[in-house]
Amino acid sequence: MLTLIAYLHAKPEKREALEQVLQSLVEPTRLEADCIDYHFHRSVDDPNLFMFYENWRSRESLDRHLAMPHLADFWEHRLDYLESDVDLQFFEMKSPLLVSI
Repeated sequence: MLTLIAYLHAKPEKREALEQVLQSLVEPTRLEADCIDYHFHRSVDDPNLFMFYENWRSRESLDRHLAMPHLADFWEHRLDYLESDVDLQFFEMKSPLLVSI
């Protein structure tokens, strides 16, 4: 299993628009076959900072997700919304899952 944590720091004037765009990614992503879980967060300390916490069955699953049409438009225009590019951090889970997948 592969975990992705993605940090996105919005331009202040684009925060609300970015939040709507990011929220719109949740439902179609959760419907993807190899998505274990997909969670969208906003920082309690910085209203311009957003984070996705995602678990995928494999790197190949994540690569397929990143190529999905519902992400293509956002990815192409992401820098219109962001102070800096998306910070992607990849992790391999070392503890057992609490639920079976």
